[in-house]
Amino acid sequence: MATQMYLLLLVLPILASESTSVNPGCRIRITSKGLQFVKQEGLKFVEEELENITIPDLSGNEGKFTYAINNVRVTHLHLALSELSFQPHKQLVLDINNASIRLTFQRKLLYWLFYDVGMINASAEGVHIKTELDLTRDASGRLKISNMTCDASINRMHAGFSGTLRRVYEFLATFITTGMRFLLNQQICPALRHAGMVLLNSLLDTVPVRNAVDDYIGIDYSLLNDPDVSQDSMDMDFKGMFFPLDSPNVSIPNISPPLHIKQQERMVYIALSEYFFDSAMYAYYKSDVLSIEITGDKMPKDLEVLLRTSYFGSLMLLDPSVAEAPMKMELKVSTPPRFTIKPSGTSVSVNSILDIYLTPENQPPVQLTSMTMEARLNAKVTLKKRSLQVHLDLRRFRIYSNKSALESLALIPLQSPLKTLLQLTVMPILNERTKRGVSIPLPEGLDFTRETASHQMGFILIGGDLHFSMSLREVIDKYRPSPTSPASTTPGPNESI
Repeated sequence: MATQMYLLLLVLPILASESTSVNPGCRIRITSKGLQFVKQEGLKFVEEELENITIPDLSGNEGKFTYAINNVRVTHLHLALSELSFQPHKQLVLDINNASIRLTFQRKLLYWLFYDVGMINASAEGVHIKTELDLTRDASGRLKISNMTCDASINRMHAGFSGTLRRVYEFLATFITTGMRFLLNQQICPALRHAGMVLLNSLLDTVPVRNAVDDYIGIDYSLLNDPDVSQDSMDMDFKGMFFPLDSPNVSIPNISPPLHIKQQERMVYIALSEYFFDSAMYAYYKSDVLSIEITGDKMPKDLEVLLRTSYFGSLMLLDPSVAEAPMKMELKVSTPPRFTIKPSGTSVSVNSILDIYLTPENQPPVQLTSMTMEARLNAKVTLKKRSLQVHLDLRRFRIYSNKSALESLALIPLQSPLKTLLQLTVMPILNERTKRGVSIPLPEGLDFTRETASHQMGFILIGGDLHFSMSLREVIDKYRPSPTSPASTTPGPNESI
């Protein structure tokens, strides 16, 4: 008994963790190729931030010399050797080596009665910067940079003087450059801290989390957990759940299997499970929009003649004013459509009820018959830039009576014209709606290119490369937070943030 209790205690935590875990409806993998593409745009951003750093004035005296240095400006920044890489478990590492920074500043020097003013051109060489960014899921389910460490050092610094007393004051170069080296080194990490914790987080705020898709449904792209970072890639698990806008907490349980992405060849991969699509169908179903009314000019005349012929006996029993009234068809989905994804392709199963009415003038509609329709649609999923689209084609179709098997046999002649009606009337309406697409969870300004889709068992995998439709600077400036009081710049040259 004691042994059984011990085994039970060992197994219970495992069972509890499995019961509380939720499989994602959408998984995104960023590979090393994607990271290297982002690095090029990221380095431009880092250069711009460092070129705009503010360096305080420097003044003091050395023996009989009194000096003042002001109007310090960074004129050029060269990041020679840089590497952006994944660090397992949840970090990105930017390592910059042998960079150089050129500066100009104005000097004022006084020695006894001699006063000199001029410009100094200085350069910092052998600059090393290493930053580590912690990526986590915040309380709202959004990806955030939660912490950042920074180490910066300058190996050497040179200064060149101009002016009448250039040769006289060159021996002060060591003293001045030492001070400037300290001041410059002190500003690098605070500037990068602001760039990462404030500006880059404002960029991540552009990733859709819980947004409306149209007037009826919304999409929940909240992260389920922190990113899973390996040596070669970063995987992010999103809920990927659609919901009715009038009932945002209503959806179906996710029973889809876990999404496993093994590929590394493209920059980005997106895996979409059957649950992702099924929740969309369920949301539309609960919003009561999966229905259509066909009447008037939309009703094909040959189909109406065929219906009157098929139900001639029923029409004979009705009042002539009713029997000769125009016909109306109401098609309404009876259960939420379901997606089935296999290596051979994607299909959608749809069950609906077709009610046929006579609509006499100034009288309530009179139901002529009701039948069940079962349809199987082919679904082609594509990704255009950042919009996920689905195109549907009618593949199989059958109808049967809700009253008797004998009446179902009488409906066989209606199969072909009703299928044609669906193809010409209903399918274009569905495809016009799905053509609008759903945005995928990428930051603004970043789009997919060269997309390829493949079907796996239970999910669709879309691979592609990335393209900046807007520069990183443009997006950040668009959503730049309101200025606040400047951060303190007192930390030393090696700073942990």
